[in-house]
Amino acid sequence: MALNCGIVGLPNVGKSTIFSAITSAPAEAANYPFCTIEPNVGIVAMHDPRMKEIGDIVGPEKMIYTTVEFVDIAGLVKGASKGEGLGNQFLGHIRAVNGIVHVVRCFEDGDIIHVHGKVNPKDDIETINLELAFADLEVVEKKLQNIPKLLKSQNKDVLSSAKIQLPLLEKLKVELESGIAARNSSLSDEDRLAIEDLNLITMKKVIYLCNVDEEGLTKDNDHVVAVKAYAKAENSEVMVICGKLESEIASLETLEEKKEFLEAAGITESGLDKLTRAAYNMLGLKTYFTAGVKEVRAWTFHDGFKAPQCAGVIHSDFERGFIKAEVFSYEDLIKFGSEAKVKEAGKFRVEGKDYLVKDGDIMHFRFNV
Repeated sequence: MALNCGIVGLPNVGKSTIFSAITSAPAEAANYPFCTIEPNVGIVAMHDPRMKEIGDIVGPEKMIYTTVEFVDIAGLVKGASKGEGLGNQFLGHIRAVNGIVHVVRCFEDGDIIHVHGKVNPKDDIETINLELAFADLEVVEKKLQNIPKLLKSQNKDVLSSAKIQLPLLEKLKVELESGIAARNSSLSDEDRLAIEDLNLITMKKVIYLCNVDEEGLTKDNDHVVAVKAYAKAENSEVMVICGKLESEIASLETLEEKKEFLEAAGITESGLDKLTRAAYNMLGLKTYFTAGVKEVRAWTFHDGFKAPQCAGVIHSDFERGFIKAEVFSYEDLIKFGSEAKVKEAGKFRVEGKDYLVKDGDIMHFRFNV
């Protein structure tokens, strides 16, 4: 399931450093703007602790984790929506992702240039968000210019769609001109579906990622407080991370070394593991498992998927020829200690086409094509 998050922000806020750490893939990083031009892409395994516990019980030959794709997009600057700093190219990269991780510099360091000459997280966020709003405004205005022609269409579906979209586009135009993100608009879910084809950047969900120094991990500094206040006002999530520390963790070769490093630093879990999980949840994703002696594997599905759709995540034939799903929960496997004992306890179920799959379900599909 090709779902991804774009890592955005001003130049020199630590995007590429964080990307390199999160993916263990080298992204060019330097102390000047526009170092990253083409987006770097990294596939990251989500270290779901349930996988190990299932594996300990089943004893598979291999373990296959679910993944999240991260795209490191070059730093945007004021005027990006008008093409400043190769802005049009970079905005196109953002439009292609499913969700946004907005990295905000929340540390002071005189050796690292700030594009505006001083660290001011609220101003930095508003600079980016305003450019994204203006980029969406251009899309909305182009659509509005085309509406009169669509309203004369003899095609009933085209005509109906244009009538529905017109007042929504006019409302969005006013809000975007004021710098209001589409996701913060008062549009209903039905309204949002009606304009889904516009693929507005500011309709995408966002996590604000505060990049702090090591001291900032133990206590929120004034910069982090400012970001949290901003995010709360628009109902977005905030995470705090130390990009420099995560880089050091990522450079270690073995899991044991990483574990020892975290313990020495007084950290229970890597910030990047938390970020990966938060991004996964932001995209509305859940996990079900298949478990056997050959492999234990995590599969990604959208919240609200029924059993046949989840079967289709494995292969389209599974969905097309779906008969039934044999299901039990991760919690019951841990509680009873084996699939056989889950069955003995009456917790093993056979579900049909209308079954809504739950996060943590362990499944086996029956199909015929």
